[in-house]
Amino acid sequence: MLATANPLFSSSNSSFLLQATNPSPPIKLQSLATPFTTFSPHGKFTLANFAKASRFLAPVGFPLTKHLLVQCSCLKLPSILRSELGLIYSFFAEMGFNEKESGLLLEQNPALKSASFDSIRAHVLLLESVGIKGVELYHLIDKSPDVLTAKEIVPLIHFVLNDLEGKVEPAQLRRLLIATVPRFLAGFDEKVKLLIKRGIPQEKIVHVLNNVNLTKALSLKSIEEIEKTVTYLSRFGGVDIIVRRPMILNFDLDTQLIPRVELLKEISGGDEDATGIVLHKLPAILSYSVKHTGGHVELLRSFAGLTDPQIFKIFSVFPNVVSASKERKLRPRIEFLKQCGLSSDEIFKFLTKAPVFLGLSFEDNLVHKLVVLVKIGYENGTKELAAAMGAASRTSCENLQNVIGLFLSYGLTYADILAMSKKHPQILQYKCGALEEKLEFLIEEMGREVRELLSFPAFLGYNLDERIKHRYEVKKLTVGEGMSINKLLSVSDDRFLNQKQKKKPIPEGQSERMMKVG
Repeated sequence: MLATANPLFSSSNSSFLLQATNPSPPIKLQSLATPFTTFSPHGKFTLANFAKASRFLAPVGFPLTKHLLVQCSCLKLPSILRSELGLIYSFFAEMGFNEKESGLLLEQNPALKSASFDSIRAHVLLLESVGIKGVELYHLIDKSPDVLTAKEIVPLIHFVLNDLEGKVEPAQLRRLLIATVPRFLAGFDEKVKLLIKRGIPQEKIVHVLNNVNLTKALSLKSIEEIEKTVTYLSRFGGVDIIVRRPMILNFDLDTQLIPRVELLKEISGGDEDATGIVLHKLPAILSYSVKHTGGHVELLRSFAGLTDPQIFKIFSVFPNVVSASKERKLRPRIEFLKQCGLSSDEIFKFLTKAPVFLGLSFEDNLVHKLVVLVKIGYENGTKELAAAMGAASRTSCENLQNVIGLFLSYGLTYADILAMSKKHPQILQYKCGALEEKLEFLIEEMGREVRELLSFPAFLGYNLDERIKHRYEVKKLTVGEGMSINKLLSVSDDRFLNQKQKKKPIPEGQSERMMKVG
């Protein structure tokens, strides 16, 4: 297989085929982005004028399993370019470095100054083969020139290309190479293989690598440290937590992960299984410091008057409570509930049913819903208003307004809506489209009045097909059409089935005489 023509010596006058062998797996080569045009075409030369083929890639460990096609038209070179140093200067110029910048790179990096042109060029080809090109390549070399000479670069790129199929994002690799002293790149492949061995699926490993700080998570940690981290997290569903939130691997086990997990375990009463459930729901909870999460716990203890089991229950149903600002959201929301007359136990029950209330924006969400509720008749500082806000927090402002408009369109008044929602606050959170279907069935198919909902608004909460239609069709055969919608829907499935078996179908024509208001 022939690689792309080498742009450093590109032309159509002549070509030379360079072939070598090496047992290492193949690595795909990619050409440089811009053609090299500094040579003057005054004669014919061969690659041997600059370096023997054996020096071209082998000294830096480049897997020589490909043919490399080199084309050139240079016959006679300026004297400065006959030296290795001249080639390096010209090569750097093609990557965007001016003469002064190139001089500083060589002066400040003795290893680079003593390296051969072919070795430097081979490292560049390796970096390009994993997608680090153009401006990004220029910035990488400018910040970390040792990527052109470090021996650790070759096995790292080799592993990325072959074992990881070149799927690690170039930006990730560039950040790794900039932030990491080359000696800490050694063993990168073994650390990745350890993660796979400990249960991270092969098809997920690239996702993990692309979503961590590779320097913190792998390069600066020993294999033993990584092993201890995975082992500790395995008590709480470790592999799944890592896959869902890879950046957990960035954290130090002893000073960050363990204290954060132990805080959750403490308020759970030492229940590791329950703690694991919270971590599984929101692995990102481990991103918050002990000081941050502990501050939220203390506020719920002291200001809301909740116990640790109650606080952990709230964390279980809504772990994102830790992402809500303690002073801008938690404290004002709890203050609102207290002003509505809710006790600590009532606040707990409210938050377990409507925990998102703690996280919603006041200006963009809650204030608009509060205006709607006050408009239909709710009074400030009442438990009824708190219950309505709990229901309203589980729907959008638009849906809430549409629901109110739907009820009004069927002839109900604000007072009717207020009475219904006080009995069954959930009617405020149901989807408007689903409510409309149930209202149509109630009136058109069942032949009932919409005002029957005033005594039994919970009708609107039952499933239309599986509960309302099914039971209506069954009961219509035995009781007739004038059945109580409350008794029709509120009895348990077992009791309804027993009633169905005891009742016999009534003769045709008698059902109308049995009509009664539900």
